Amino acid sequence: MSKADNPGAARKPRMNPVARAAARLGAVQALYQMDVSGAPLEVVLEQFATRRIGEAFDDGQCGKPDEALLSAIVRGVVARQTDIDRAVNRHLSEKWKLPRLDATVRAIVRAAGYEMLFARDTPPRVIITQYVDVARAFHDGGDEPGFVNAVLDALAREKRADELHG
Repeated sequence: MSKADNPGAARKPRMNPVARAAARLGAVQALYQMDVSGAPLEVVLEQFATRRIGEAFDDGQCGKPDEALLSAIVRGVVARQTDIDRAVNRHLSEKWKLPRLDATVRAIVRAAGYEMLFARDTPPRVIITQYVDVARAFHDGGDEPGFVNAVLDALAREKRADELHG
């Protein structure tokens, strides 16, 4: 049945891609903060909820994040960290498991790992692209974006191969 056949049908609200990208960036920042400072989940989420709108990041405006997505990612990583870490560690060298990675990279792959494994509403290629962009924001010119891309691509091929095309 087409929309024309059922004009009163409820439409799925269109997601704001800028707000979702800002949420992913914020989730990585929150996870990083929790990792390096030991700050509790609720304290960190409250701090992110009260940040001013349009806070500058890099050369542009980060914009207002999708707060529900930011919270879902951070809470999801905390709740499922053991599962996420196991899945990610399978794609890392034996000598370079998650604890040895830079804290920012660790936060990036955990956030992306959560979405890849447990938030099936976002296509894997979108997840990879968004988190590689986050890696570039923090590590422009370094090897980290390529590393993040390789790990997430391997995770996507393992867990969501049926959704990858080409």
